[in-house]
Amino acid sequence: MMKVQTVRGPVDPEQLGYTLTHEHFSLNFDKMYSAPPDAVEEYVSKRITLENVGYVRQYPYGSRYNINFEDFDTHEAVTKDVVAYKKFGGGAIVENTSHGLGRNLKLMHDVSREANVHVIAGTGHYIHVMQDAATHAMSVEQMTDLYTKELLFGVEVDGLDEPVKCGFIGEVGSGWPISHFERNAIQATAEVQGVVGCGVSFHPGREREAPYEIVRLYLEAGGSASKCVMSHLDRTLFEDEDLLEFAKLGTYLQFDLFGTECSYYQLNPNSYMQSDEQRIQKIVRLIEEGYAERVLMAHDIHTKHRLTSFGGHGYSHILNNVLMRFSLRGIDIKTVDTMTIANPARWLEMKV
Repeated sequence: MMKVQTVRGPVDPEQLGYTLTHEHFSLNFDKMYSAPPDAVEEYVSKRITLENVGYVRQYPYGSRYNINFEDFDTHEAVTKDVVAYKKFGGGAIVENTSHGLGRNLKLMHDVSREANVHVIAGTGHYIHVMQDAATHAMSVEQMTDLYTKELLFGVEVDGLDEPVKCGFIGEVGSGWPISHFERNAIQATAEVQGVVGCGVSFHPGREREAPYEIVRLYLEAGGSASKCVMSHLDRTLFEDEDLLEFAKLGTYLQFDLFGTECSYYQLNPNSYMQSDEQRIQKIVRLIEEGYAERVLMAHDIHTKHRLTSFGGHGYSHILNNVLMRFSLRGIDIKTVDTMTIANPARWLEMKV
């Protein structure tokens, strides 16, 4: 029987409801610190207040407090925002914190219980620069063993009576060019997916070629395109022609940076970050070309300033501020439900 594996047990796919497919509740992003310009450093370096949140929004990775997404302040704010997400109609959240990012399964379980929201945890490995030497030395076989165990048997978690089972592999991260370690992780992901039938989610490098190369490696290793999500397309493929060409590969097409409205992209200064309006335009084009059943949406919240307690939009932004804009462009509610309810459920369902 096909189910979706959540951190509190398997559920029928139809029970998920509205689903965000790429979020974080807790992670360690210290290695992604990027110093802000000297002129604003004194403002960015402080705790977030009304007086400095504008500086932090411009240089989010230049604030060590902002990228500390695993302290008490963060966990309290995350819980508050997930409770609000439920209030506004949310049903499920896919938590994409994988090995190398400091995954917190206990927090996922606790937030799920408190907010009464389905939470799906991921296994897999993030980009190589976030891993320690022992992890770099892992073989493909060791990776497949780890992913399989965490999917089928779960992870023992202090404070919980039962192991927590992962419900997908992701986010599986790579940079550009793709490193040897990252290639191994992609291969292991594909091999496990081919056997277990789970969904997988990839984080590509920021270059245009990156998503194509990941899919090539994944398919060659036996993975199914129909169970694969390519994340962050809204900061990777900017031209409609590229997006439509990539769509032919058959993966899910994820726009997961909704709410990020600062066009200056600190982690890739030579490029830019698209706005919500541009994301909507890209999705409408995909719908017009027949790809509604491959579109997914999320916010990828991973810094404090995007939580409402710190002046951000929280996990309810798409529900409250984005979906109605599709209707203004002639997209019917059935299509919106396809992208936000049916597609996530189909991606996540597997035999458990």
